[in-house]
Amino acid sequence: MVADDAVTAYAQDGVAVVRGLMTPAELELITVGINKVLDNRSSASRIASSIDDPGLFVEDFCRWGEIDEISKVALRSGVPRVAAELMDSPTARFYHDHVLVKESGTKQPTPWHQDQPYYNVSGRGISAWIPVDKIPKEGCPEFWAGSHLGPWRLPRSFLEQEAHWFPEGSLTEMPDIEADRSRYDIRRWSLSPGDVIFFDFATVHSAPGFPFSGRRRVLSLRYLGPDARHAPRPWTTSPDFPGLSRELPEGAEFDHPYFPIAWPR
Repeated sequence: MVADDAVTAYAQDGVAVVRGLMTPAELELITVGINKVLDNRSSASRIASSIDDPGLFVEDFCRWGEIDEISKVALRSGVPRVAAELMDSPTARFYHDHVLVKESGTKQPTPWHQDQPYYNVSGRGISAWIPVDKIPKEGCPEFWAGSHLGPWRLPRSFLEQEAHWFPEGSLTEMPDIEADRSRYDIRRWSLSPGDVIFFDFATVHSAPGFPFSGRRRVLSLRYLGPDARHAPRPWTTSPDFPGLSRELPEGAEFDHPYFPIAWPR
């Protein structure tokens, strides 16, 4: 069972850390899985750092179907159980995996954003951010506590800051948090391998570059609560699920092979 303080923190803040959740064997699975992703990136992979960045920020999505190590952690570890408990849900349906690797010296930050507006989902969901490397507090993602209770913010492309998804003016703009950080309840932590950050799809968050030795290798796993429904978009979502709109009607539960029930098993 998740500690009561983590459950309370998650409900109030939209983010909580569960220390020591991953076993050494599971961390090894994740490490092998990330290496396989980097050795054979998919068509969905992208370089999220600029060409003049002295480091490198690589992302890839939806690899669980072909990489057994990622599938085992996503579906058979303790992560989906904790995800369900934090959502106060009887179930956790797997949504997708996301590999994020920032090499040493990477300057590119990840701007403040919510994940939910980039998705084809209405209803509740949760992300589990699982590092396999030690992360100093200054290299940890930052979370605006309580922001999951507020409105959706207009999603923009990270490098160009263009509104490729919802039209300009259709959603609340992201405030300039960096202009006066003291106005916001911002959380971040030092992390050891085995620690996991869980956060709501609607929690506003960002991440710094990684000007440290070593790498910041992360597997992020996303899960859906039972109220989640398919919300097809007229644009390409991140990640994209090609052809899904022909198989899953708008407003339907995510009862599809792409999205297996991970808890209870």
